[in-house]
Amino acid sequence: METIFAEGLIVKKNENAPDFVLCNLSVKVEDFEKFLKANSKNGWVNLSVLMGKSGKPYAKLDTYEPKEETVAQAAQHSDDLPF
Repeated sequence: METIFAEGLIVKKNENAPDFVLCNLSVKVEDFEKFLKANSKNGWVNLSVLMGKSGKPYAKLDTYEPKEETVAQAAQHSDDLPF
């Protein structure tokens, strides 16, 4: 599966930031807008923020889509409450 990096989005980790700050994001509006329009499905774009081998964080397009069976099974079991 090909990695599609989020264009126009830079993920920065400040080692001196408090623990509750996960990362900072910088957005180049024009580039990110094109990326969003090119990759949106039903009005949404899912991104994953990962740590590279270099130790620097980055954002990539999350292309995961559940199989139809998984969605159907979840709907089937939603009525089966254990109590």
